[in-house]
Amino acid sequence: MRIIAGQFRRRTLLTNPGLTTRPIIDRAKVMLFDHIRHRMPGAKVLDIYSGTGTLGFESLSRGATSVVFCEQDHRAHELLVKNVEMLKVQSQTLCWRVDCLRCSFKAQGGPWYPYNVIFFDPPYVMIEKDLHPGTLMYRSLDRLTRPELTSDDAMLVVRTPSEAKFVMPLAWETTQVISVASMDIHLMHKRLDLVFNPTTDAAETSEIVDDAGIEPTV
Repeated sequence: MRIIAGQFRRRTLLTNPGLTTRPIIDRAKVMLFDHIRHRMPGAKVLDIYSGTGTLGFESLSRGATSVVFCEQDHRAHELLVKNVEMLKVQSQTLCWRVDCLRCSFKAQGGPWYPYNVIFFDPPYVMIEKDLHPGTLMYRSLDRLTRPELTSDDAMLVVRTPSEAKFVMPLAWETTQVISVASMDIHLMHKRLDLVFNPTTDAAETSEIVDDAGIEPTV
């Protein structure tokens, strides 16, 4: 898996040969970043279900200021850390081994947020199974609308199987869908009139387990 453009153009990334991650194909990545390239310079990026970091490293290469990678799989996280070391971007990245469904997304140790661009790329099986009102996944995406976590003009990028059936929190509004191969890439923006309701904070607190016994790795 290679970086397409920018500072690290043509650099090859380590990827997990197993089935626990699903790196995005080059053609889809080119189409995606053609649409969002104007958002990259200076952006603070959150890469959820990052795998070995394909989207986050492409963002850094194109001018993003920082990337927080969230990934739970042990092997993928190991390779992610090696990719950070290989590109020498330790000061711009945080590799957080965490349960993405129970994460506060409040990364420690630097001015990592509010995030401007969020990539959300869970295993396909989770999209139709877990992305509907009342689930941890739904609430985690709702939580990301908090003004302290994401900027008013934040973009959320969600990759799904083609024609997948799922329900997003109302505060995330789809503005464009990029269809390529057997996938859809949804570009979403925040509706500021429907952001996360702070009265639900108490209920959410019991769900959040930021470390799960795992420390972030810078």
